[in-house]
Amino acid sequence: MTAQPQADEGVRAAAANAVGVLVMSYGTPESMDGIEAYYTHIRRGRPPSREQLEELTARYAAIGGVFPLREHTNRQAQGLLDTLARMRPKMSFIGFQGLKHARPFIEDGVRAAAERGLARLVGVVLAPHYSAMSVGEYVARARREAEARGIRASFVEQYHLHPKLVRAFAERVRRALERHFAGVPRERVRVVFTAHSLPERILAEGDPYPHQVEETARAVAEASGVANWEVGWQSAGRTPEPWLGPDILDILARIRAEGGEAVLVCPVGFVSDHLEVLYDLDIEAKRRAEELGIRFARTESLNDDPLYLETLAESVLSVLEEAP
Repeated sequence: MTAQPQADEGVRAAAANAVGVLVMSYGTPESMDGIEAYYTHIRRGRPPSREQLEELTARYAAIGGVFPLREHTNRQAQGLLDTLARMRPKMSFIGFQGLKHARPFIEDGVRAAAERGLARLVGVVLAPHYSAMSVGEYVARARREAEARGIRASFVEQYHLHPKLVRAFAERVRRALERHFAGVPRERVRVVFTAHSLPERILAEGDPYPHQVEETARAVAEASGVANWEVGWQSAGRTPEPWLGPDILDILARIRAEGGEAVLVCPVGFVSDHLEVLYDLDIEAKRRAEELGIRFARTESLNDDPLYLETLAESVLSVLEEAP
């Protein structure tokens, strides 16, 4: 009995020398029954209308429910820890998740790190491109909680041109062209690199997001030998203000009007299979392409590809080495 306090102190001492790794992402409902609460949180506490809830529920049902989306994030978070352990075997890393709109929330992840006795935390978002409206919000929430808990925290804010990320996307572009467009001259296949749209007001604010997406697209196009490409946007919010465009659905219509017949979409703004990929592209965009008579395909998502996990791990280690 008397040895227990000493054992607890030993565990906390070991944790104090470890580095916490907070993996942050947008989040998904834990179950189909949790969609309304999730949607309400996204809407900053305003419940969705019946029609809005029914539409979102139908989208999740169309892709087989919400469980696969959580699984991808879980595998990415664990894969990052495994990769860090392999790259730095003499260091100790403890992983936590923090979601923007679902449990465990970002603050929950930081709180869990504090409860483990950690003094050092590195946060990384499962999104390659920085925007004040996306990655910036994740970082701000995590930093506030870390400061309140006395944890020294630093963050990976972008990795959109990491060589291994570019290589992973380029490999997928090449494989998709060979698999889905065999026999079609490469110059006749339009490759559209997409990312999640954001309100147009970020342009006036000088937000780097659109430029970074363009940089990733250009790097991947060059690495995969693609000359016929463009950047498109998708999954815009349904609000009165204008969002970044052109939207992928509008791009498909324009390509057809120009006489184009083949489109490959590479969603460089997304790192795993989730609703915006499995529904917005695989169902909605594909259906529009079929209606227009366009051959349509999408590159495979990164998910837990080793190259992507190494991108994340090297980005985390870079932050650790640069921090005082």
